[in-house]
Amino acid sequence: MATPIYATYFDQITALLAQIRDEEGESITRAGAVIADRIAADRMIYVIGPGGHSQIGAEEVFSRAGGLASIVSFIDDGFYLGNGAARSMAIERTPGYARAILDRGDMADGDVLIIVNAYGINAATIDSAMYAREKGLTSIGVTSVANQRGLPQGHPSRHPSGKDLCDLVDILVDTKMPLGDAVLKLEGVTEKVAPVSTYLNAFALNAIMLEAIAELARRGIEPPVWRSSNSPGGDEANLAVTERYRDRVRNL
Repeated sequence: MATPIYATYFDQITALLAQIRDEEGESITRAGAVIADRIAADRMIYVIGPGGHSQIGAEEVFSRAGGLASIVSFIDDGFYLGNGAARSMAIERTPGYARAILDRGDMADGDVLIIVNAYGINAATIDSAMYAREKGLTSIGVTSVANQRGLPQGHPSRHPSGKDLCDLVDILVDTKMPLGDAVLKLEGVTEKVAPVSTYLNAFALNAIMLEAIAELARRGIEPPVWRSSNSPGGDEANLAVTERYRDRVRNL
């Protein structure tokens, strides 16, 4: 019997996840350590996903059951696909837009900004990385090197500078997403199908957060972690965490 196409898709995703596990461990550990440093200093961790589906990554680690509570995610209506896919694409290609978003954050020299964007080339993404450098932030990039190196200079989706996110961040976690995101070619279908970027971004981000939590525990510091409000005692467990961060996280 032929292998079902969904099983082939599963195999492709798990192979890429295994690559992240096997090849990006040092970067994930470094990222977790710098995050732990800032949380130990009672600072927030900032995350931006400058693009339609990449913004899902910023949402994945924000107010997340089992995840860190000290997260400020810049979740922006301009990138939101529900307001129009073409609109979202136009906004992510607009130089200066991300800077206006980031200026709303209470970031100081030495703070951490995670930039998650599968493609790593649009104006909002590159502006975010440049902003981090200018402000003295430690930048962590969650992105695909293969996509950035494979896309020709002058492509309309690139930042006017032509720069790649992977060259601008302090710590790079390569998600291994192939050029174009989709991984399967089916007979009778012109375009490749089966995107993988959301799975890869989510795993990389949660791996970084897990390392940060583990590092805090090793230092004897209780990490601020959310419990699911849909589990027994969840609301009560989250009350103290909510009170601690309510005034520091605008969209909490």
